[in-house]
Amino acid sequence: MVHDFSEQANKAVEHLQHELQSIRTGRANPSLVEDLMVEAYGTMTPLQQLAAIAAPEPRLIVIQPWDSSITKDIEKALTKSQLGITPVVDGKTIRLPFPSMTEERRILMTKQSNELGESARVRIRSIREDIIKQLRKAKDQSEISEDVLEVELKKLQQSVEEQLRLIETIVKKKHDELTLI
Repeated sequence: MVHDFSEQANKAVEHLQHELQSIRTGRANPSLVEDLMVEAYGTMTPLQQLAAIAAPEPRLIVIQPWDSSITKDIEKALTKSQLGITPVVDGKTIRLPFPSMTEERRILMTKQSNELGESARVRIRSIREDIIKQLRKAKDQSEISEDVLEVELKKLQQSVEEQLRLIETIVKKKHDELTLI
């Protein structure tokens, strides 16, 4: 049962990490645009499949499409995105210059990362409750003994505490990124 918890909890933590990567810190990070969907060749395609994406400077992302005919499509997708950054097209290269973050924006991003962290903590607790229900049901059906139930509940609680500490560490790291820039 604790194995089931670990599997589900790891997915929740991975989701949190993925969501936190999309929060702009003022520092250019290719992961901000990699999953951006671009309408190219008549289908929606992730940007990372259409171009090379790099961050040569802390406040700049450079996108080099493999096919120069889709440069305008990529520019349009970047303009429509929620990044709030106007792309600069320089021939075949697209540049995304990141402005410095204002204190107000930093506070907003910190609040958003806190909300994502709390959502992940709630998910971990929900998974724990599901596992506890399964354990109690197994005990009621005499599949496991009272002693086994107690041991499993202790293991489960230790796993929950580890995951919650991990979430706290991940969110704190994001806060540090937001305040250092």
